[in-house]
Amino acid sequence: MPSKTYIQSLNSGDFRLSIRCEIVSWIVYLSRNFGPYLSYLAINYMDRFLSVHSKLDNKPWILKLVAIACISIALKMRKTEFSVSDLMQDGGFIFDSVTIGRIEMLILGALDWRMRSANPFCFVNYFISFFKFNDKPSIQALKNRATEIIFKAQHDIKLLEFKPSVISASALLCSVSELFPIQFPSFRNAICSCSYVNKEDLLQCYDLIQDVAMDGYDSAMAVAASSSCTPANVLDLHCFSSSISGSQSNQMAETENNAGQNQKHMESKD
Repeated sequence: MPSKTYIQSLNSGDFRLSIRCEIVSWIVYLSRNFGPYLSYLAINYMDRFLSVHSKLDNKPWILKLVAIACISIALKMRKTEFSVSDLMQDGGFIFDSVTIGRIEMLILGALDWRMRSANPFCFVNYFISFFKFNDKPSIQALKNRATEIIFKAQHDIKLLEFKPSVISASALLCSVSELFPIQFPSFRNAICSCSYVNKEDLLQCYDLIQDVAMDGYDSAMAVAASSSCTPANVLDLHCFSSSISGSQSNQMAETENNAGQNQKHMESKD
């Protein structure tokens, strides 16, 4: 997780907030062909790097270089084949592999080579076991919606202070409240009773993440509901339309189905 001083500086609106926004924009754009899970990991590296390297120069070429280096490290951690040219198809500043490699080493050193980051996706299957449903389509719909909320939550600096497990549980709570409101009270009580979760942090995070979850959700669901889609397909359509630009819904499904395999490259103690 990023340091507390970094999070406080972002909340106070200092210069690092604009730097973060610029690098996040580059990461999302340059990694658009690799799927949203890749950009999520790269942004985690960026936040942790900026929390240690506080005096980063606010020059456009430096910010883009940091974004490319974070994406490159994330691709290597996920064992994805790529070339440097794949990350610079937008034109503009061009960097050679040696320059990118130097920045990668700077980031790796700042993070003490702790690259197997725990993230909210690592905890989804655990918390979803508290939801007493045997209906696989319902469980999958719950996962899809929680996944979408987690992706959106990473862009809200207010949520950076919460542990990945708390964000995961909060996202699932939001999903249950939307999709299965009758079961929400029992699911909330089960999550709150979990010995691994701080109840106060959970409820605080849930309050914040609700606003993130509902941003644009009502209007999209209203449009989808006017079509002939089934409820499950409506959810899939919404997840697709609001995912990070350039990602495809089949990539999301494939990555979710293989989450158990992918997590071993990314998980660590929360």
